[in-house]
Amino acid sequence: MNRIGFWICSGLLSLASTANAAIVVLDFEGVGDLASVNDFYNGGTDSVGNSGTNYGIAFTSASLAITDGDTKGQPRIGNFANEPSPDTVLFFLTGDAATMNVDAGFDTGFSFFYSTNFNTGFVRVYDGPNGTGSVLAQIDLRLNWQDGGCSGDPTGDFCNWDPIGVRFDGIARSVDFGGTLNQVGFDDITLGSDVAGGVSVPVPGVPALLGAGMVGLVWSGRRSRGDRTVRRA
Repeated sequence: MNRIGFWICSGLLSLASTANAAIVVLDFEGVGDLASVNDFYNGGTDSVGNSGTNYGIAFTSASLAITDGDTKGQPRIGNFANEPSPDTVLFFLTGDAATMNVDAGFDTGFSFFYSTNFNTGFVRVYDGPNGTGSVLAQIDLRLNWQDGGCSGDPTGDFCNWDPIGVRFDGIARSVDFGGTLNQVGFDDITLGSDVAGGVSVPVPGVPALLGAGMVGLVWSGRRSRGDRTVRRA
């Protein structure tokens, strides 16, 4: 191979590597059931002491993880099924949003899977920390929790998860995952791409994608058209 060809190939490989490293997927596996995500992805721990890969991504204390109620082992209260990456998703029980902060920032796009039983869900991408600064992108979430006549695995009323994403200009440093508390859930939050669930690249320090909240993900015990909370009571 001549010298020019060598450098062209080297340059292309370098660009490909950079593109792959820029995409980070947060699946919340390993975060404790009903634990605040906190610094699980930021070189620290969740609220019960678990730690994950350090992507330089932190979540506010309102950002909770919840585990599928059908997971083997200890009893779980997650009222959902068919989540993209079993068995844990993001939701919130206080306030009107869970917030993700990425100090180093990320660009190009943002995406995730979601399930909600209200049309009030939203995700906003900001160029400042803690949901401040200019809004770079907003995604409004439509009701979808039982689309297609989905069923549990074997239980779980929030059984349909749709991928959604957006491209934007600028550098994002925080994301709000909002809506009605306990009525919307998020999984496989993807930073650096508008296609949800890209290949997770374990590169410490690379900004990752946003966390989430789940409408009715905690079971309340009601059984009409299906329990309308993410967490079972």
